[in-house]
Amino acid sequence: MRFYGNIPLMVEHNKITIKKALKLDSGEKISGFDIAYESWGKINADKSNVIVIMHALTGDQYVAGKHPITNKKGWWDDIVGKGRILDTDKYYVICANVIGGCMGSFGPTSINPKTKKPYALTFPIITISDMVNAHALLLDELGIDKISCMIGGSMGGMQVLEFVAKFPNRVERAIAIATTSRHSAQNIAFHEIGRQAIMADPDWCGGDYIAKKKKPRKGLSVARMTAHVTYMSEESLQDKFGRALQGKNKVSYGFDADFQVESYLRHQGISFVDRFDANSYLYITRAMDYFDMEEAYGKHLAEIFKTTTTKFLLVSFTSDWCYPTEETKYIVRALTAAGSDTSFVEIKTSKGHDAFLLDEKEFKATLKGFIGK
Repeated sequence: MRFYGNIPLMVEHNKITIKKALKLDSGEKISGFDIAYESWGKINADKSNVIVIMHALTGDQYVAGKHPITNKKGWWDDIVGKGRILDTDKYYVICANVIGGCMGSFGPTSINPKTKKPYALTFPIITISDMVNAHALLLDELGIDKISCMIGGSMGGMQVLEFVAKFPNRVERAIAIATTSRHSAQNIAFHEIGRQAIMADPDWCGGDYIAKKKKPRKGLSVARMTAHVTYMSEESLQDKFGRALQGKNKVSYGFDADFQVESYLRHQGISFVDRFDANSYLYITRAMDYFDMEEAYGKHLAEIFKTTTTKFLLVSFTSDWCYPTEETKYIVRALTAAGSDTSFVEIKTSKGHDAFLLDEKEFKATLKGFIGK
């Protein structure tokens, strides 16, 4: 077995090979590619109880249960399961790793059959639209036509909006959380800092680090640290850490982690590199940066959604400066103008963008209320 850092490259993910050709937005075509996914619960006879979860940038298909790499609980383990909000006694819940990812789906770590080496930077550029089209092909392979509810936060929310736009009558209910219809200049800027940190790491090796048995740990760690700050809020950082020192009574007058917040960010960076691929980070952040629905469709958002029959719930958080409430309101106004059945909830919280991943009671009550209708 070969390893990428601490990640076994041959982890046995549940996957389906998509034989149908998919034309990417870049113009390239792919076929015979894998999509890895996980599912919970049982699908009913008429396949009307399907809930599809779209994951965020650093998420994956391991929503509930134990993650095979980290051995930690899934990122929505408290929401998906028996008797939980997404009750697996009632629903068939499915989540797939996006193409470009590193948990079994077709991505930069996949082996190129022509070279017998990882694709690395020869992997084609992908977009949110490409991810959605690949998800649709997976659902086709599983014989799932109608989706009871599609839900996603952050990049997952982008995928939800894009899926409904492409397949306006396929999703009965859609929940888009802490997301946007186009990536802002600020978010592109933070992503670029992360990408440059990765590419400046000598062990990145022009993207060919796996073949050279190296790993850009420092660069990827800095990229994660930078991004993680955007997922929190100033209030949450202050409440959680303030200027508290890390295991000492006074500053060291050096560059060790004097403050608890420094230690926390370093831990976030170090733990991230053991479960994520650096090139996947480059490709997925680029896909998010390219996301602009009105530019892609050549028309206003209201026109994009005017034919959909989907019922929407949009959720934002007051302290989210990564995807602020005003961006969600823009989507809500467009959906309302399109005549869609749309609900909107802004949740007051100090937890920032990551509130949808944390124990936020009002958010969970909102989900439960909408899904239970």
